[in-house]
Amino acid sequence: MAKTTPGNFFEDFRIGEVIRHATPRTVTTGDVALYIGLFGARFAVQSSDVFAKAIGYARSPIDDLLVFHIIFGKTVPDVSLNAVANLGYANCCFRAPVYPGDTLSAQSEVIGLKENSSRKTGIVYVRTTGYNQDQKPVLEYVRWVMVHKRDQSAPAPGDHVPRLPTALDPKVLGEACPPINTSAYDYTLAGSPYKFDDYAVGEKIDHVDGLTVEEAEHQIATRLYQNTARIHFDLFSAKQGRFGRRLIYGGHVISLARALSFSGLGNAFHVAAINGGRHVAPLFAGGSVFAWSEVLAKAELPGRADVGALRLRTIATCDKTCADFPYKTGEDYDPAVLLDLDYWVLIPR
Repeated sequence: MAKTTPGNFFEDFRIGEVIRHATPRTVTTGDVALYIGLFGARFAVQSSDVFAKAIGYARSPIDDLLVFHIIFGKTVPDVSLNAVANLGYANCCFRAPVYPGDTLSAQSEVIGLKENSSRKTGIVYVRTTGYNQDQKPVLEYVRWVMVHKRDQSAPAPGDHVPRLPTALDPKVLGEACPPINTSAYDYTLAGSPYKFDDYAVGEKIDHVDGLTVEEAEHQIATRLYQNTARIHFDLFSAKQGRFGRRLIYGGHVISLARALSFSGLGNAFHVAAINGGRHVAPLFAGGSVFAWSEVLAKAELPGRADVGALRLRTIATCDKTCADFPYKTGEDYDPAVLLDLDYWVLIPR
């Protein structure tokens, strides 16, 4: 009997199936240093224990997106090892801060299945929850992914597309953010003077800088999350595929855009939720990523006078600067657009 596994194909999934994912991961300051080295994130709360403790954290928390990627990576061997593409995210909420020394694990429930008309692939919808060592939820999200079928003639294992909210209600935001001592928040050290009231709905911000992705960088980053998707690593197989080269993990673009957003959103220290996201186009090594953001909405949080929430749309582009805010013409995206991300951040008031 073979002791290896080819991973799950579309016909292997069942609606209501619950999957416990290997392997638990203890997050360390080494992971944090490598993540900063790969993306250059500069948010003060995630950079300095002293800064974080002064405003109310136990110590500097793990970057929200590093938590997301680690939990995501746990799911890949069971959900998307045989994926054509990860299609989108919704209903993603950060539930508790994660600190160095915490151990993360993940579990997913299959909540939807839809075979494509070609019968070669199908779309799998899963709700994933990440837990710490105390079995406390730290992250919940839904994602949907297009997965190959092993046998094109196999019957579809289900036909249900779940209804998902377009945005999380601000009332549920802030669980992962302790009460913030705004009088101790040093805006000079944070690198930006702008607070909640300094942003207006409809405001657009060009994050100005660009980051070129090298082949080794995106592979190291994806290995950091123990993400085993073959398309990111195996050039021999990738040469025979659709693109003829390794594809950069979509989450890599999200982290690059988040790091770039420091210029203009330096005090937006916490990603509280992701309402939805779309990987519009693939990215390959050698491409330079730029980004801009629009403030879609502002919200006060019930019972909290310390922080407010900004709903942002961040657009990432490849090899195109964002001074003119490239996005869509009608229903069609600008050819340079890589990512369209809708999310909530918290910022001091």
